[in-house]
Amino acid sequence: MSVKAFKLVSAVEREMLMGDKSYINIECIECCGKNLYIGTNDCFIYHFLLDEKVSTAGKITFAATKQLHKYLGLKKPVSELKAASALTRLLVLCDSTITLVNMMNLEPVPTGARIKGAVTFTINENPVSGDPFCVEVCIISVKRRTIQMFMVFEDRVQIVKEVFTPEQPCAVAVDGYYLCLALTTQYIILNYSTGVSQDLFPYCSDEKRPIVKRIGRQEFLLAGPGGLGMFATVDGISQRAPVHWSENVIGAALCFPYVVALDDEFITVHSMLDQQQKQTLPFKEGHILQDFEGKVIVATNKGVYILVPLPLEKQIQDLLASHRVEEALVLAKGARRNIPKEKFQVMYKRILQQAGFIQFAQLQFLEAKELFR
Repeated sequence: MSVKAFKLVSAVEREMLMGDKSYINIECIECCGKNLYIGTNDCFIYHFLLDEKVSTAGKITFAATKQLHKYLGLKKPVSELKAASALTRLLVLCDSTITLVNMMNLEPVPTGARIKGAVTFTINENPVSGDPFCVEVCIISVKRRTIQMFMVFEDRVQIVKEVFTPEQPCAVAVDGYYLCLALTTQYIILNYSTGVSQDLFPYCSDEKRPIVKRIGRQEFLLAGPGGLGMFATVDGISQRAPVHWSENVIGAALCFPYVVALDDEFITVHSMLDQQQKQTLPFKEGHILQDFEGKVIVATNKGVYILVPLPLEKQIQDLLASHRVEEALVLAKGARRNIPKEKFQVMYKRILQQAGFIQFAQLQFLEAKELFR
């Protein structure tokens, strides 16, 4: 049964990005606060400012204002962008090289600091160095079966560790010293400090695109066999039941209490609280789905959209209005971590009362009594 958890709102229209140049495609996106960066197949980076507007009726729209665009001087696509806001740097992967550019003017750092030989990279959001003026970057190296850890400063980079893997890695997420890796035939957790690794479950990267995503401290979300979204901790165990995705999921994101997934036809929304599918949004030709500081963004080759979550209280009221008492109570309990304690207690009492009246009207007196109590 469906819940209206998100609305899909356009952020960057095709004309703003490419005008009449139909050959331009979006390859990657990055969002940091109001700054939206787009990397294209013709080696350009575009910088937009996103302004969120709320109408008197509560309708949310986004106005994107183009700041500037920059050609990187190669005939290759920009494959990945990651912002390091503490350093005011944007890390740009193009032609197997990660370049540091200024977030505001998109100019490369004067020292020319770069990391060569990267297939893909990620930033450690739970860093181990403790240095606020440095970001920890993990790359899958062009060297076979090799992962490298770097410390990236404002104008220099420094290699910290090189780790060898039992098979060729094709996707990675990092938390502290732990790497969650998709290898050719399986997922593993690897502690790059001690070298200890743990097998998670088999997976064939030749048949499907692996998904490895850090969703919180010491926890990852993975695309498992049989179209399952699996949760795994750094200890190699799962503390949550899996969610049932379609077989051909392209990307996944987290917006508590929901896991959002993208395939070639739909965006699906599953609850982490009861694993049920709550919403399906038709979305053709999508190829990017990512969350940035709680903002979920999807993109086709030509446009960028934002999934705007509806307020949890509104979702709970909609469930109660449909007499879906159990789901409403599960969502209300799950909302505890998103709402200040005093406000939550007032809201939760009111929801229990409403739920009690619904059960009472359905002659479920014992259940109603418990809720009233």
